[in-house]
Amino acid sequence: MIENTHIPQQDLSLYAMQALSLDEQAAVKAHLGACETCRAELALIMGDLALVAMSAEQHPLPEGARERFLERIGADRAGVDPIGSALAVSQKVVSIADGLAQKPRTRRAAAWIPWTAVAALLLVAFGLGIKLHLANIELEQQAARLASEAGVNQRAREVLDVLTAPAAQHILLTAGSPRPAPSARAVYVASRGALVLEASNLAQIDSGKTYELWVIPANGKAPIPAGIFRPDAAGSASVVLPQIPAGVEAKAFGITIEPAAGSSAPTLPIVLAGAPTSAGE
Repeated sequence: MIENTHIPQQDLSLYAMQALSLDEQAAVKAHLGACETCRAELALIMGDLALVAMSAEQHPLPEGARERFLERIGADRAGVDPIGSALAVSQKVVSIADGLAQKPRTRRAAAWIPWTAVAALLLVAFGLGIKLHLANIELEQQAARLASEAGVNQRAREVLDVLTAPAAQHILLTAGSPRPAPSARAVYVASRGALVLEASNLAQIDSGKTYELWVIPANGKAPIPAGIFRPDAAGSASVVLPQIPAGVEAKAFGITIEPAAGSSAPTLPIVLAGAPTSAGE
């Protein structure tokens, strides 16, 4: 064999399938004994052929095929010129070596093509995953905005319902002083425990104090706190739908000045007070 040459992949494949003549097989076998590169290439080809064999459906040989095959081999051997065959094999190996020296082997490069496709698919999948994640975030944000708007709209409807309810009681709260004094108006629906209060001209109080609204039950029980509030610079303030038990009939309403956190019982004096009128009056 010529130094620094290798057997081409096609001939190695024929050798692996035992499709070369005996002389060609002998020449290839001799070269494989001294060439590690070709042995490694042959191992890859053998592995590929094994996979193909495992994936192919097996069928029994037709009757008489083995005998005809052996007869064919015997006929081929009978007509072979040993010297001419050896010379032809030698020339073929030399020409194969020259071709290999001029042409780079492509098996390794071709083996990278599937992995390149897989890498491209992974990049595409990663990009689609990021887009899907961003789309989900946007949908969640939109859903949160819609839920917030729905909550605001629901509360507005509840306030309007209280203000226009036929059973609502309208209360005017005034100060006992003859001079211009603060006042407040309340609308109360006892069956639902719904209350809306609007106050005006309230006096400013210390930062550690707050105004607190009270519902005085008609059954004589303790006053129920109905919300704390502080007036703005113009003395205006409001209490909208505080947490009041439903079904409490009110005898009166009052406003006191309490500590900033509110109180569990009213502290005298009562700044504003008023009694409810009949529903619809």
